[in-house]
Amino acid sequence: MAAETNPIPSVWARRQREPEPPALSRGVIVREAIAMLDADGVEALSMRKLGARLNAGATSLYRHVATKDELIELALDEVFGEIPVPDPRASDWRADVIATCEAFRATTLRHRWLGSVIGQAGLVYLGPNLVTLSERMAALFSAAGFPEPSRAIDTVLSYVLGMSTTEAAFLTTVIRSGQTEVEFIARLMPSAQEAVAGHEFLAEAFAEAAAGAVTDPAGLRNAKFAYGLNVILDGLALRLPRQG
Repeated sequence: MAAETNPIPSVWARRQREPEPPALSRGVIVREAIAMLDADGVEALSMRKLGARLNAGATSLYRHVATKDELIELALDEVFGEIPVPDPRASDWRADVIATCEAFRATTLRHRWLGSVIGQAGLVYLGPNLVTLSERMAALFSAAGFPEPSRAIDTVLSYVLGMSTTEAAFLTTVIRSGQTEVEFIARLMPSAQEAVAGHEFLAEAFAEAAAGAVTDPAGLRNAKFAYGLNVILDGLALRLPRQG
């Protein structure tokens, strides 16, 4: 009999052969991996370090997860399970989309490694939580009346991922500096101001942004995200069939 082959190198396509012992289950492994990813990023995660944190040998870990890539796939899907999508309300689709996008952004900022992983691997292998998220978003856009809900979803998520990934990278830099966000921005101000000196439009925009950045940087980030999202939704609204 020919050996079993697996043409798709994904954890979701690999059959799990043995029941998980209660002391060291796949769920326990994945949750600890997420904690390590949140603390130190993808580069710092290794099966050896993870085993040490769990007081388990490599053999025990590999019984549940074959490679680091599989582990990251599992962690990614676990995190997607944290993103709620409202039940579709056709009369208020915009509020539903905004709530979903804000939850997606919050999850990306909570797990700052998320954007970089998606950027490298994309969303090729669909775990159960990502499938559920996709189905709920499709139902939301379909209930709103969009003729091509998948394209609307792609447009919105591209914006959310792009903005939140950049934001997460910035916050990671701030954290590694050992400073608060206000302190970090204040330290950058003189060189940034010098760089835009002589450029009237840039200098004016910088002065406006600087005022908010030094008093309420989180509020400024929230406002920028909301502005762009509303522009996207304004455009998508034009794609809805006209009533009457």
